[in-house]
Amino acid sequence: MTAAFPAGASERPGRILAAEVAEQPDVLRRVLTDGAGPIRRTAEAIAARHPRFALLTARGTSDHAALYGKYLLEIRHGLPCGLASMSTVTVYGARPRLTDVLVIGVSQWGGSPDLVSTVWAARNAGAITLALTNDPDSALAGVAEFHIDVRAGQERALPATKSYIASLLSLYLLSEGLRGGDGAAALALPDIAERILARRDEVRALANRYRFAERMVVVSRGYGYPTAREAALKLMETCYLPALPYSGADLLHGPLAMIDHLTPVIAVVPDGRARDALRPVLVRIRGRGADLAVVGPEPEVNRAAAGFVLPTEGIPEDLQPVLEILPLHVLAYELALIRGQDPDVPRTMAKTPQTR
Repeated sequence: MTAAFPAGASERPGRILAAEVAEQPDVLRRVLTDGAGPIRRTAEAIAARHPRFALLTARGTSDHAALYGKYLLEIRHGLPCGLASMSTVTVYGARPRLTDVLVIGVSQWGGSPDLVSTVWAARNAGAITLALTNDPDSALAGVAEFHIDVRAGQERALPATKSYIASLLSLYLLSEGLRGGDGAAALALPDIAERILARRDEVRALANRYRFAERMVVVSRGYGYPTAREAALKLMETCYLPALPYSGADLLHGPLAMIDHLTPVIAVVPDGRARDALRPVLVRIRGRGADLAVVGPEPEVNRAAAGFVLPTEGIPEDLQPVLEILPLHVLAYELALIRGQDPDVPRTMAKTPQTR
């Protein structure tokens, strides 16, 4: 699908990010063909240990993948699950009792010192530890008992795209393996991803709506909420546009007051239970006069001022986040170019910030 993002001169702004976004269907195929077997075996080994609780720990884009994992484990497995606060270990020296707890560290490159320290401390405290990274030789992979390679390939642009969707799909396959499933529902994803990325012109038209935007809100619920958070992050780091992500439920608890005709809103609407939960929220947003765009099913897009119809027929709601983020990756890329930025090298960014 590289053809959807035409090649140009080597100095063309955004050329690296464009190429990596275009690689995403092939990344999904690689996870399904090369990664599914190792992930299933890892899941079987973990399931045999009967974890009683799960904690996920991550930063940045990987934190949004971890949030997706949290939804999978809670909804599909009934496993109590939380997102770890790394500073409790790295700054305050806490040592929680983690016997029989599954601790999953999610990281693109697996080098953040606080993440490595947290997973190492969890293992010493009796946890079942799993690292999910794009680098099997990383420090994080080295300290965890188990490792899943998300097989995204080298990611040279600073904004993470293909490693994000690879992490989502790997977490889905892990969830499938924990309950003895075969992950067959995911086999359609690469072809659908190609169809989505081929509709670049539609996304460019959407980006033109936000050329002069000063702020934005991204909203969703359920499985779509990690997508809203990740889309907002991409808009902030590539376009320098303040983009606030909200669960639809949280938006109604006060922040709705800031929305008006000057506040564009992007709603990520899953085709499933979250769609029903979001409908009254979208009514309230439209009532505030906001410019509302929807990424989701055609009926919801038709009720909004603009949007992108997501082809999710036959794809279960818990797999749709792998597809939902694709047009939003393209949106961040296109909007950055329109606003005169180079999305390959956002200011202040580094691949592995040295947090503790």
